[in-house]
Amino acid sequence: MGRDGVDDRYGGEDGGAMLRCESRHVRIVCARIRYGNAYARPVAATPRRPDLAAMLGPLIRELMAAEAPVLKAHGLTMWGYVVLLALDRGTVRTQAALAEAIGADKTRIIATLDGLQDDGYIERYPDPDDRRVRVLAITAAGRAVKDAAQAEIQRGEERWLGVLDPEERRVFLRALQRMAPG
Repeated sequence: MGRDGVDDRYGGEDGGAMLRCESRHVRIVCARIRYGNAYARPVAATPRRPDLAAMLGPLIRELMAAEAPVLKAHGLTMWGYVVLLALDRGTVRTQAALAEAIGADKTRIIATLDGLQDDGYIERYPDPDDRRVRVLAITAAGRAVKDAAQAEIQRGEERWLGVLDPEERRVFLRALQRMAPG
C-alpha cells in the first residue's frame, strides 16, 4: 500500500492501481468516482497536462495584480469595478440579483454600492413594484470611469495576449467567453 492510499498490488479494470478508500482525501475521490460527476469520466491514456486551476491560477493572480494599480488610479476597488461591469451589461436590476451575478454576499456589497453612489457612479432607488427592493443603475459618470479603466486594463493584457498569434488569440478569447460563468 502506497502512502497515497493506492494499493499497488492489484490492477483495476483499466489496468491501473485500485484505490483503497482509507485516507479522507482518497475517500472523497472514491465517492466521486462511485457516484459520478465530471471527474468520473474515463480519461484516455494520454500524456497528462496540468490541471486548469494549476495553469489559470498563476495567470489570474498576475492579471489581478496588474489591474490593482489601474483601478486605484481610477478611484475604483476591484469589487467596485466588478459592480460597474455587471451594471453596464444591464443584466441585473436589484442588489440581490447583482450580488448573485457577481458571486458576492448581498450584505457585504452594500459598502461598495454606497461608495459608488457617493462617487456618482451608480444610482439606487426603490422599485416601484416592491418598495423593499432597491433598483440599481449605472450613471454616465460610472460608465465613463468603467470604460477608461477597462481600456487601460485591456491595453495591459497585451503583455499576455501578445505571445499568441492572431488565430490563437481569437480561439483563446472565444473559448474563455464560452467557459466563463454568466
